Amino acid sequence: MKNHTVTYKEIWRIAYPIILSSVVHNVITVTDTAFLGRVGEIELGAAAIGGVFYLTVIMLGFGFSIGTQIIVARRFGENKNSEIGIIIEHTHYFLIIFSIVLIAIMFFGMPYIFDAVLESDDIRNATGEYVKYRIFGLFFAFIIHGFRAFYIGIARTKVITYTTIFMALANVFFDYSLIFGNFGFPEMGIAGAAIASVIAELLAVVFFIIYTSRFVDTKFYNLFRFYKFDFSVLKRIFVVSFPTMMQNFISFIGWFFFFLFVEKMGERSLAISNIIRSVYVVMLIPIWGFSSATNTLVSFVIGRGNNNEVLPIIYKVMKITVAGVFILVMLNVLFSELVLSVYTNNKDLINDSVPALYIVSIASFFIAIGFVLFSGVSGTGNTKVSFLIETFVIFIYVIITYLLVNLKNTSVELVWTIEIIYGFIIALLSFLYLKYGKWQNKMV
Repeated sequence: MKNHTVTYKEIWRIAYPIILSSVVHNVITVTDTAFLGRVGEIELGAAAIGGVFYLTVIMLGFGFSIGTQIIVARRFGENKNSEIGIIIEHTHYFLIIFSIVLIAIMFFGMPYIFDAVLESDDIRNATGEYVKYRIFGLFFAFIIHGFRAFYIGIARTKVITYTTIFMALANVFFDYSLIFGNFGFPEMGIAGAAIASVIAELLAVVFFIIYTSRFVDTKFYNLFRFYKFDFSVLKRIFVVSFPTMMQNFISFIGWFFFFLFVEKMGERSLAISNIIRSVYVVMLIPIWGFSSATNTLVSFVIGRGNNNEVLPIIYKVMKITVAGVFILVMLNVLFSELVLSVYTNNKDLINDSVPALYIVSIASFFIAIGFVLFSGVSGTGNTKVSFLIETFVIFIYVIITYLLVNLKNTSVELVWTIEIIYGFIIALLSFLYLKYGKWQNKMV
């Protein structure tokens, strides 16, 4: 095993359940956008800002879990499986408390934030209505991320697919019921979309707990021992996880600013951008899946002492990722109006969205290369470097987005070209670090 070379088949074995779960998970995004696109442009635009605001906050938990995933994969590679349980449980201790604090801060502070940054009264009111319910999903979403860190870290990712299918089906049912008032439920519009997502996340947590209890050898990993809180363990996790937590938070802050800037271009531009975001996220599915696989594989082979395998693995993953993105890009180019009609039946809105769709199709190739390389940086365990790279790139992202929005005779498709710039810069900086940086002896 010491000199074992990771194959394309092994990369695919780890990545495909994550990809499949991402496909199903994005049924939630597509469903919300498609249903609200038939309620009105105000609701569609408000869901964009509210959704990205929620995702920005949720990235704190997701980022923390990435650090946990790196440590779990390293322990798994070192055959120190009995040390995994205490890591996962302390991750959950922190994430549960942190989620409660964030919910309280957002519940009381959110109205002041939206009053300060949103110009349209209609958008502001609808966004507030969405977020005041949606924020309660943080508690369940953070627990989900803790479980995902465990399963991805031990390269047992099929359960993530099962959980996400269950969550997506629940979300579709409750979306249809609560947005439009079907099956005896009240008609709640945009608030119904938020409540549906929270219920789906709650059910996913229940699924994870039952599955782990019944189908995982909890004694082997020392899971569900309910360890007494040990600050030294949390501190060890924090060293790796805090940079990835802030890195992911900052990444989505960039996207949040993007939508705040676009909102000032008008309600139509905001509605277009929400549709494009939803399509774009679908295009990112294989990228996220293979990036997660890169993270796990890099940490695993370093744990085995095979540092020379890191770059070859990353290059292999990159080839598969670009191939997957190419298929999705072809579908978008050949059937652009059909793709966009999933999200709205407004012909003018569809026609106005086509140019931006072409832009994000080009951007997805740059993002594919950039994200895989960047996940390789995180996988080495040197998360401080990945944090610095992301912070620098997002700083550039926000500045250029602001300039593009404020250009004379600007257009929403021109603003979306920022994704191409982002992908190129993060790919370049990550490659330079992996090629010339000192990461070989990083301990986690």
